[in-house]
Amino acid sequence: MVLYTDRLILRPWQDSDAESLYKYAKDPDVGPIAGWPPHTSVKNSLEIIRNVLSIPETYAVCLKSDNVPIGSVGLKTGNATDLTDKDNECELGYWIGKPFWGQGLIPEATKELIRHGFEDLNMQTIWCGRYDGNEKSKRVQEKLGFVFHHTTKEVEVPLLGEIRTGHVTKLSKARWKKNLQFD
Repeated sequence: MVLYTDRLILRPWQDSDAESLYKYAKDPDVGPIAGWPPHTSVKNSLEIIRNVLSIPETYAVCLKSDNVPIGSVGLKTGNATDLTDKDNECELGYWIGKPFWGQGLIPEATKELIRHGFEDLNMQTIWCGRYDGNEKSKRVQEKLGFVFHHTTKEVEVPLLGEIRTGHVTKLSKARWKKNLQFD
């Protein structure tokens, strides 16, 4: 499946994207705040594409101008998420390369992915989490209409070997539909 917005193409990750993924995912300001270590090589990025980003409903975020990945968005379902165990709920995840921060690209991409989740996948609730201190992620969630649900202290971040505080928000299909009336 390929999804489109005004400025973006959301498409499945490909092995040929490894160099672009590495370019943005090696930045220590990108992954660690989201709970994953910076990528160490193009080969490492290729492994991540094959073993992590190849799951269903995970998309490379690409500018329409060149179709080259600058970030990623996804809806995690089933065993891929620990925020819900319901079949009609999922978890939203996202990140974008630092040169593209502050341009509204992730809110644009996630709006389309949320639409896809509610309309095409018939989800009833979409959950989203962030770690303490990730204010950019908090702002994205607020822009999208997510509402605070709970905070959990002492959350294990296994990829980094850390313990953090996590904040969880959610967006119901009904709230999403209501928010569409005001867009």
